[in-house]
Amino acid sequence: MVRETEVNQKDQTILEFRNVFKTFPKSLHPSIQDISLQIRKGDIFGIIGTTGAGKSTLLRFANLLETPDSGKVFFESEDISSLNGKELREHRSRVGMVFQQSHLVLNRKVFDNIALPLKASGWNSADIKHRVTELLSLIGLEDKINSYPSQLSGGQKQRVGIARAIANHPTLLLCDEPTSALDPETTRSILSLLKDIHEKFSITILIVTHEMNVVREICDSVAVLEKGKLIESGSVYSLFADPSQEITRKLTGNVFNYSIPEETLARTNGRILRIVLKNEIATEPILGKVIRATNIVPNIIHSKIEYIGGKPIGVFYLETDLDDQAETIRSAFVRYGAFVEEIFK
Repeated sequence: MVRETEVNQKDQTILEFRNVFKTFPKSLHPSIQDISLQIRKGDIFGIIGTTGAGKSTLLRFANLLETPDSGKVFFESEDISSLNGKELREHRSRVGMVFQQSHLVLNRKVFDNIALPLKASGWNSADIKHRVTELLSLIGLEDKINSYPSQLSGGQKQRVGIARAIANHPTLLLCDEPTSALDPETTRSILSLLKDIHEKFSITILIVTHEMNVVREICDSVAVLEKGKLIESGSVYSLFADPSQEITRKLTGNVFNYSIPEETLARTNGRILRIVLKNEIATEPILGKVIRATNIVPNIIHSKIEYIGGKPIGVFYLETDLDDQAETIRSAFVRYGAFVEEIFK
């Protein structure tokens, strides 16, 4: 008998990679090595890693633009690993895809580019016109309906590409480095659009990126890949607040610099403690509680607070002159739920 909790968990998973491998011809190392990963329905899930980590290959397993050499891919609990013909076409109609470059048909107008998947699915002309008009309003390009791709900016092209990807009402949207060729302001507008689409249409989004700011801005959960292997996965907050692997610390360090400035460190003479406050603890007056509990007022030499997914992470550095003071302060912070470590010059 299947327990209710198992049924609920199964219902929540829209995409699963199970022990998937992939090696390309002439490659010395597998692009994907024994990766197992579940994507929950309704999530915005990020896959990050450096160049060559296997991110895009894993993403393309979801619509079988790439097929694993071994292992299984499940979509809404169905094994899709070996689909072909009509079944494959039907599956791809439920999975939209946004590419790094918009991949628009250059000799077709914006209307026709968005209408392409609808025509392929047999929609009638009236429904196509209604849907394309609706999507142009969503992406804010109603006035570009008769424009050609060459007449659009990079951000506008990507918006049209997104509209085309969701035209057929997919339940899963794949995004392969959708902002890497865009400037920061346009990147923010594209991420805002993706969040609007996620909220309005309840589309699960799987996004590949090497930009940690993208992960921080839009994702609920994330997986870290390195050299074809899954290094760690979890909520975006936990990734930034408590990364367990060195590669993850390097990736997140570009967004949230936990280190103390060298010039500040050079001016210190005592023992330096690094205090990290996560989750609800970061909103409480922990420092005041420690001072009252220990009757010690340490020197705060550096501090920073960031918000990830609307939740705070606080980091600050204290200097104490005496060894017994450092141990007393350390114990007090730990008692209140903080993470504490000593920093050595």
